[in-house]
Amino acid sequence: MKLGVFTVLFGHLSFDEALKKIKAAGLEAVEIGTGCYPGDSHIELDGLLGDASMAQDYRHKIEDHGLTISALSCHGNPLHPKSSIAMNDDEVFRKTIRLAERLKVPVVVTFSGCPGDSDTASYPNWVTCPWPPDFQDVLSWQWEKKTIPYWSDASKFAVEHGVKVALEPHPGFVVYNVETALKLRAIVGDSLGVNFDPSHFFWQGVDVPAAIRALGQAIFHFHAKDSALDPQNVALNGVIDGKPYTEMADRAWMFRTVGWGHDLLVWKQIVSALRLVGYDYVISIEHEDALASLDEGLMGAVDILKRAILREPPVEAWWT
Repeated sequence: MKLGVFTVLFGHLSFDEALKKIKAAGLEAVEIGTGCYPGDSHIELDGLLGDASMAQDYRHKIEDHGLTISALSCHGNPLHPKSSIAMNDDEVFRKTIRLAERLKVPVVVTFSGCPGDSDTASYPNWVTCPWPPDFQDVLSWQWEKKTIPYWSDASKFAVEHGVKVALEPHPGFVVYNVETALKLRAIVGDSLGVNFDPSHFFWQGVDVPAAIRALGQAIFHFHAKDSALDPQNVALNGVIDGKPYTEMADRAWMFRTVGWGHDLLVWKQIVSALRLVGYDYVISIEHEDALASLDEGLMGAVDILKRAILREPPVEAWWT
């Protein structure tokens, strides 16, 4: 396994400055945002697609710093009921797939998206309970009329370009847990997998190593991000919390850097589960901890993960 970082953390720096900082942190890979929610501060999507030599120079710049590209990421909502948003996010996704092929990047990361409740809706409608019965009708419509048709076509497009798609399960979207990820994968095919981010599972009450074991070969990419629950706030209101992330003291949970939500032992168990299912790719740090500075949050995660990851191949059971 290798350690990397999602470079949106350093969006305020030039690409050269970010690469130097990442290399100095002892990391080996970068995940690059190409647009939609992550932005595109470190890449020119249209420019690299329009100029093969420019794309080659871009890749060489990363390699010259001793780094590789683990994934291109364009987290968006291509199922958004507003056609302008859906069309933009779909266009960015397809351009990102084509660029990944050109740059020889095996994985593109994004969200599944979430439709509205009908063709006349203006905003996404995330269904979280089965009653009143209207919600079951909405959920069936979302899957049958929007989610399955879109991802069947989008996944086929990715296959044609030799790229795997890793959907990040995230509350607020159709794919948000193990069950929904495997449901869509079973329908669309094995070219559609998961970008596993433990932070979105922890606060839902999921046993993360168990979820990794259940997803298995469907895990194409991995985000190292933590989350912590506030016992007092959870005791009063549960874990479903719509308050802004800035209201940290009043929220049921918040994102934390690796090790500040769950300790080293838990992260060792996570790494062990990844090895058991055959994952031997990049652990990409995503730092979204509002209690820590950019540098301290990143280096805190690096410190924990360097003690948790297993870099060498396992030995055969020579003792049996």
